Amino acid sequence: MVRLTRAQQQERTRAAVLVAAAAEFAAHGFVAAKVDQIAERAELTRGAVYSNFPSKRALYLAVLVETVEGEAVADIPTASPRTTAEALGSFARAWLERLPLVDDTETQVHPRSLAAVVDDTPSRMALARVARLEVLLLALALESCAPPDAKPMRQVRRADLVLRLLNGSGPLADPVLGSDPFDVAAACRHLGGLDLADVWDPPHLPYIAAALPCREPWFPPAELPDLITGRGVGFEEDGVIAVLGTHRLDAAEELVRAARPGERVTVAVVTSDPDEIGRLIRLRIGDFARCLRRVFAPDDSPRLRLVLDDGALLASAVTAAGVDDATEHAVRIHQGEVVARAQGRGAAHAAAAVDAAAIVRPPGGTP
Repeated sequence: MVRLTRAQQQERTRAAVLVAAAAEFAAHGFVAAKVDQIAERAELTRGAVYSNFPSKRALYLAVLVETVEGEAVADIPTASPRTTAEALGSFARAWLERLPLVDDTETQVHPRSLAAVVDDTPSRMALARVARLEVLLLALALESCAPPDAKPMRQVRRADLVLRLLNGSGPLADPVLGSDPFDVAAACRHLGGLDLADVWDPPHLPYIAAALPCREPWFPPAELPDLITGRGVGFEEDGVIAVLGTHRLDAAEELVRAARPGERVTVAVVTSDPDEIGRLIRLRIGDFARCLRRVFAPDDSPRLRLVLDDGALLASAVTAAGVDDATEHAVRIHQGEVVARAQGRGAAHAAAAVDAAAIVRPPGGTP
């Protein structure tokens, strides 16, 4: 018999815990499920469960993440919808198709069934920020598939209305589908024709510091999975990278709006609680992105890349020390160098607004 390494044994134990937990949560729901019963199902000790997952909530979120990421995305389109109304109708159908019906008894474990799980202030704050990030992702997808000859239009207000309709009363609403899904999809499609005065007004005050120019070598970390596309992405190319704590996710739009058209922009999300808050973000964005990928062609996906920086790999590369939920640190990368950096509130906007060419080749100077 081949002797397993310590890492292999830990992975086998973790997999056994996840299988047992999925069965226990499906049978009893999050509140009534017992860690002792999960350990018994897995033929392990209670301590073995907690050595892999620090809490029942972290374990529940891990089960949901495994469920979402283990499902293949079917019917990836080769072309995006031609109109905003068509896109919203298709998105609504993709969203509604995955919700259980009101008389479905198999609803104990669902990616959006979090009311009993998110029961403290930090989790609720993180979920509210993630909900705003979902609005931005849908808005960017709508903006990216607009006809080339159409006037550029911000779609955040429209995306917000659609997601409020789909989410019910809020991000913790019961995911069980009670309304007629055809009515809901038709209402979302109708919102595509609503005339909204949606303009971008950067929420910055004059005292927000500008990014500091610099010339430092850039040592990018290894690839990380992009939560939007589901693919691994690298960080060698020119662009802007913002490291944002969960309390600063609103700065993602500030980054996107300040960047130049077609420029690569990356948000690395960090948190002081990767086991629970980190998994919550990974779950919600992963589930949301699956719906986007069923509607919008890969070439029209939001140009924003979103990675969960659990190991602080990107944070270390941009020298953002001591990251937490309030972190906002951004750098501009140009030709293998960090040419500008900013930190604190407004950093993402400040770094994206920098003209890299002016730093690398100043007026009257040499590169």
